[in-house]
Amino acid sequence: MLYICATPIGNLRDVTLRVLDVLGQVDLVACEDTRHTRILLDRHGISARLMSFHDHNEEQRLEALLPLLREGKDVALVSDAGMPGLSDPGFSLVRACAAEGIPVTVLPGPSSLSTALVASGVPADRFAFVGFLPRAKTKLIEQLAAFDATGTALVAFESPRRLRASLRAIGARWPDRRLAVCRELTKLHEEIIRGTAAEVLERLADRVRGEIVLVMEADAGADTRGRAAGSALGAAALSDVEKRARRALAELLELGVGTKRAAAIIAEVSGLSARRAYELALEAKPARKADH
Repeated sequence: MLYICATPIGNLRDVTLRVLDVLGQVDLVACEDTRHTRILLDRHGISARLMSFHDHNEEQRLEALLPLLREGKDVALVSDAGMPGLSDPGFSLVRACAAEGIPVTVLPGPSSLSTALVASGVPADRFAFVGFLPRAKTKLIEQLAAFDATGTALVAFESPRRLRASLRAIGARWPDRRLAVCRELTKLHEEIIRGTAAEVLERLADRVRGEIVLVMEADAGADTRGRAAGSALGAAALSDVEKRARRALAELLELGVGTKRAAAIIAEVSGLSARRAYELALEAKPARKADH
């Protein structure tokens, strides 16, 4: 059996009793950093055999772990913090086990995503987790543009070194939307800064440190789009979606995104059909040229 175990995102006491039981009973604990995991185990008086499992050795470790699991051994997988497989190693192992019929179970627990969403004060009936924000400004703008009219809040990880640049780009794109910078969640120096991107930039310390989760609210006018499709009201809502989608498509094309790719992005996030999104993309091209 493979046990996927959520571990604390900061405070070492934020670990479930079930996870502690499993970590103390399995034949092997595969972990992102053995030194980091050893601190957690020592804190709770657990002795376990550890094996490193991270981005740089996943393929090699799969060759070692799968035979053990086939033999009926119990293996626990943990990352340095939170749930393995979410912007952390683990997906490849889960997929390999599923392909071979090896049982996999997940032990829920701490999550920086849900913690940040609740603490942010941002409405989160519908949200998307996008991992780490793109480093390149054009890629970041492209990603933001794809969520312009979706009614979807965004949750992302960000590096302290890139936070200011990302906030400036977000502020240029979405000057009025509120967001929250959630830093060092559950730790001694936990901090949550809420406001527009410009307001948050003004309140940031000179030197930003620690783990950061960024939560961005959805556009206020898009929260009901797509739900009324198929009715008379739905026809009006769809028209509004198409207008917003067309604007987003024009901006994606301006950034150099190909027509087919831009249409695929907008179709995925707007609920429009792939065919309709492509038709709008073709319509947006002459409109873009006419602007010049």
